[in-house]
Amino acid sequence: MKLIRSRDNPQVKALVKLATSSRERRETGTTLLEGEHLVQAYRESGGRAETLFASESAMAKPEIRALVENAPANARLVLADRLVEQISQLASAAGVAAVVRTPKRGHLERPTASCLLLEGVQDPGNLGSILRSAVAAGIGQVFLSPGSVFAWAPKVVRSGIGAHFFLSIFEAVDLAEVVRGFPGRIIAMEPGAESSIFDLDLRGPIAWLLGNEGAGLSGAASRIAHHRVRIPMPGSAESLNVAAAAAICLFEQVRQRRRS
Repeated sequence: MKLIRSRDNPQVKALVKLATSSRERRETGTTLLEGEHLVQAYRESGGRAETLFASESAMAKPEIRALVENAPANARLVLADRLVEQISQLASAAGVAAVVRTPKRGHLERPTASCLLLEGVQDPGNLGSILRSAVAAGIGQVFLSPGSVFAWAPKVVRSGIGAHFFLSIFEAVDLAEVVRGFPGRIIAMEPGAESSIFDLDLRGPIAWLLGNEGAGLSGAASRIAHHRVRIPMPGSAESLNVAAAAAICLFEQVRQRRRS
C-alpha cells in the first residue's frame, strides 16, 4: 500500500481540492466520505470507492487496517497524519476516508409512493437530517429544487450518516413537473396554514412539500399542493427547524399507518 508523506504529491493536492471545492465535486462527480462509520456504510451498500485512504496512526488500529485493506477500492493510500489533517474538514481528523462517485440520475423517476419534495433547502445539516429521517420512515425518493444545497456535499453526507446510500436523490428538479400525475396527495407545510397535520388522513401516498429555512415555500410551489397544513405549536416558538418539521410529518404518517 502506497505511503505518502509530501504535501506536494499530486494525489494529496487532488484530495485537498476535492475536500474544499464544491465546484470540484460537481465537475468530477465525486465526493469525500470521512470516518469509519460512513466508509463502512458505503461498503455495506455495495459501493466501490475510487480511493480509500487512512492516516499512519489510524492504520495502527486493527479495525481501520482491516477496513482499508478489505473494502472495495480502485486505489488505497496511507498518508502522513499531517496530510490527513490538511484534507479533513472535521475539527479532529477521522483518520480514514474514501473518495466515491456520486450517483448520476440520467432518468428522472416519477414518484408513485410517498416521497419528499424540498424547495431551496440550503443548510447542509438540515438536509442531512431530513435524509436520515426519510430513510428511517421508509421513504425511497427525495427531490430537490434548483437552489438547494448539493446533496453530496461532505457536510450533508456527514449529517446523513449513511442515509444517502439508501435513497434515490434527484437534484435540480422542477417539483411541479415531477409530481404531475402523482397518484396520492401533495401536502405543503406552511406555518400559517389553518389546518393541522394531525387532522389529515395520511395513510395513502403523500408527497411532502417543504421549503427554504427562512423564506419557506414559494407561491409557485405552494400552488401545486392539495393541502396546506401546519404543525400545532402551543409554545412560544414562531417556527420549527425544517428538519424537525420533516421528521414530525414523516413519523405522523408512520403512526397513522401502524394504527390502521
